[in-house]
Amino acid sequence: MVKIRLKRMGAKKRPFYRIVVADARTARDGKTIEDIGIYDPTKNPTEFRVDAEAAKKWIGHGAQPTDTVRALFKKNGVL
Repeated sequence: MVKIRLKRMGAKKRPFYRIVVADARTARDGKTIEDIGIYDPTKNPTEFRVDAEAAKKWIGHGAQPTDTVRALFKKNGVL
């Protein structure tokens, strides 16, 4: 199963996330299939950039976004 999820990056107590497409069996920060965006909650305002075409393509191919990613997509008009 393929998931669209967040991959944690950054230093301790300064996280930012990459929105990635990955196999559900891999580790959170492990190997990914494709990077499709970034999410940085530490900036003001929050930074959110995603390749909407790639996200829709992967969802069309059966990738399941996690609850957090689904909420981000809905808030920013991707879904």
